[in-house]
Amino acid sequence: MAATRVAVVQAGSILFDSAATLAKAEKLIAEAAAGGAKLVVFPEAFIGGYPKGADFGARVGSRTPEGRKLFRRYFEDAIDVPGPATERLSEAARTQGVWLVIGVIERDGGTLYCTVLFFGPDGVLAGKHRKLMPTAMERLIWGFGDGSTMPVMETGFGKIGAVICWENYMPLLRAAMYAKGIQIYCAPTVDDRDVWPMTMRHVALEGRCFVLSACQWSASEKIGGGSLIAGPLGKLLAGPQYDGECILTADIDVGETAEGKFDLDVVGHYARPDVFRLEVNERGSHEECSTGRERGGAGFTDHTRG
Repeated sequence: MAATRVAVVQAGSILFDSAATLAKAEKLIAEAAAGGAKLVVFPEAFIGGYPKGADFGARVGSRTPEGRKLFRRYFEDAIDVPGPATERLSEAARTQGVWLVIGVIERDGGTLYCTVLFFGPDGVLAGKHRKLMPTAMERLIWGFGDGSTMPVMETGFGKIGAVICWENYMPLLRAAMYAKGIQIYCAPTVDDRDVWPMTMRHVALEGRCFVLSACQWSASEKIGGGSLIAGPLGKLLAGPQYDGECILTADIDVGETAEGKFDLDVVGHYARPDVFRLEVNERGSHEECSTGRERGGAGFTDHTRG
């Protein structure tokens, strides 16, 4: 298979101004495409923003009126999926002919979700993933995703999916993505710690997949980047980059994932389904769990819609 250029965008949101952030995203998508990228990955919460350091006036047992007003401002700047913002992102992906993976704050009813959207080069909104497990104070402002939004999809140059920030510390979620055959593992984040690249390289080694981690960089929000691209044997192909906004690129051949799985396929020949079994409920939280469907691999049970 021929090599494909992929891009990771390291940039910051314009907090509380999704219209301006959308314009920034359109410019960065065009810039990445002009550099030959066929897949462009943006950070977590890029559209809608990550309000790092905000406490929303919350204490155990109390919330302040000022905190409620701040949440209202954050809520009003979130986006509907689908909606006008997704139409603009769809048009950007179609115009530039790229696969686009981008973090947004999704508004659904009265709840916000930390979501990743996938757009195909035809502009179709191909899927979304809602963060399953918000971390610490994130649980106050974001709802919990469920198993109905955990897609791995074929692009023509490899199978892509997304795992957001500290979801990457959920071993069973990683295992579920490996069992779905992920080859290009997108990891949008705002984790700028110096240990994050070690996590990403571990995922690449464990899953024998390419890992594309896009982190925000923002002087005003004190988010320091660290975006990178790693190959299926853990080798760094680009980054980690901590020095300002940038676009990182690498030319990848997903055929290399087979080379990696020669000696380690954690959901295949290196698994022990006679000892371990993974059960994944892929229904939405509002659906009844009444039937299941078996899949092969390392004892993977895919409870999908009946």
